[in-house]
Amino acid sequence: MDARRSRGPRPGPSVVVLLSCLGLLAGCSGSSSSRGRGDSTRQAAVPEAVGAVDDLEDGYLRVIKDVLPSVVQIQARNDLGSGVVYDEQGHIVTNAHVVGDERTFRVTTANSEDQLTARLVFSYPEQDLAVVKLERVPQGLKAATLGDSSKVEVGQIVLAMGSPLGLASSVTQGIVSATGRTVTEGSGNGGTGATIADMVQTSAAINPGNSGGALVNLDGRVIGIPALAATDPGLGDSAAPGIGFAIPASTVKSVTDQIIENGRVTDSGRAALGITARTVVNDDYQAAGVAVVEVLAGGAADKAGLEPGDVITRLGDEDITTLTSLSEALAADKPGERTTVTFTRDGREKKVEVTLGEQ
Repeated sequence: MDARRSRGPRPGPSVVVLLSCLGLLAGCSGSSSSRGRGDSTRQAAVPEAVGAVDDLEDGYLRVIKDVLPSVVQIQARNDLGSGVVYDEQGHIVTNAHVVGDERTFRVTTANSEDQLTARLVFSYPEQDLAVVKLERVPQGLKAATLGDSSKVEVGQIVLAMGSPLGLASSVTQGIVSATGRTVTEGSGNGGTGATIADMVQTSAAINPGNSGGALVNLDGRVIGIPALAATDPGLGDSAAPGIGFAIPASTVKSVTDQIIENGRVTDSGRAALGITARTVVNDDYQAAGVAVVEVLAGGAADKAGLEPGDVITRLGDEDITTLTSLSEALAADKPGERTTVTFTRDGREKKVEVTLGEQ
């Protein structure tokens, strides 16, 4: 599933109600002292509400001015996306599905219309992240500051920055709708098919071209890299409004630091069984498990005694019906953890303990 790719906020409903009430009271007669005190209380509340709106607008403007220069547009041969300046050496982090199979890119920064050339450092489709590096670092290039994923809370106001539909340096706003989501991308339309854990769900609009950009809190810290939006099969797989997902900053930092230091990812932190497998169906053509096709020698499944032909139906407490459900179950675990695998062999159900390996 690929990413679905300003004026300050208006006073909210509570402010409108206050103003309406004041207008109504002004047209009414009455001389009681209690009514007069009520009028003055309402009149005092109006500037407080307006002041709160002004403070919020100032916060938006401050964050946009501070962070937007660190968000770039990335143009591959046929695809367009966004990226975030990671350091002053010209490293830019983006999505793996933005870079695709390309190795060179045209990058446009927020402060210039000049196109810069960047080259791929490494792409890691398993987490849908990639790093490119500018061949020439322009003067004044500013790196973004990444936030602490553990402090992201539902209800926080966030801004999504990127190049939706090619509209560079665009900003949308919303809130953090949920945290800890495990989401699987589609493998069509350039998607990597990755299963990513701990994603941040947001109501901020995520459209094609926002991929690889920045999801930013009002402290001016990047808390995630927007990667995809939910689709609604009932609407022909069109985007489901207000349901977007961003890769958490902790994952972005871990993967990007490894790529910059080693040229690749050396410690994925992703649990694996060490098998090649496929989804199997039952007599009603319903997905019914994951058949082991090949077992990696010395891997977790091999050590646990799994064999080709075994059909996995549960991992721990999770029912397994498809490869996607297996990937999502593994995404919640860590290498080295012990769990159980329930499977069928020759028509008989069996269960073994397994120490998970690393992908």
